[in-house]
Amino acid sequence: MALNIVLVEPEIPQNTGNIVRTCAATGTILHLVGPLGFSIEDKYLKRAGLDYWEEAEIKYYDCLDEFIKAHGHKKLYYSTTKALNKYSDVSFEEDCFILFGKETAGLPEELLKENKDSCIRIPMKEGIRSLNLSNSVAVVVYEVLRQKDFTHLETQGHLVKFNW
Repeated sequence: MALNIVLVEPEIPQNTGNIVRTCAATGTILHLVGPLGFSIEDKYLKRAGLDYWEEAEIKYYDCLDEFIKAHGHKKLYYSTTKALNKYSDVSFEEDCFILFGKETAGLPEELLKENKDSCIRIPMKEGIRSLNLSNSVAVVVYEVLRQKDFTHLETQGHLVKFNW
């Protein structure tokens, strides 16, 4: 199963770097949709992703229209604080794409309105605006992977000095 995370116009390099690390650790494909709010050469972006850049599969698009043209025929989910459906109530389809909007504005509301049934949210306490983008991505990625029983991931750790 290929899981695809899509960041639409991300603004904060540290968030994207953390998401690169999550994608590398889980074998998730990362799609970056511009315009980006930073250079991909940004030292904060690289530092947050540590040495995981080489392990991550990253695809770039100039704009949302370019991404939709390439992948709009596949199953797309839209992560937003404005959704009616909880992310944990969705049975995620194989090879799906989960879109996340930029930190200051989220995804465009017209896109959400056109795709109401595919919008998902992470429940939060009333009055809280949102979670950090990289935390939100991690929550949703691991729910999708949990539903697929963490296929292709190492599920047991190992002690360095001792045996279990």
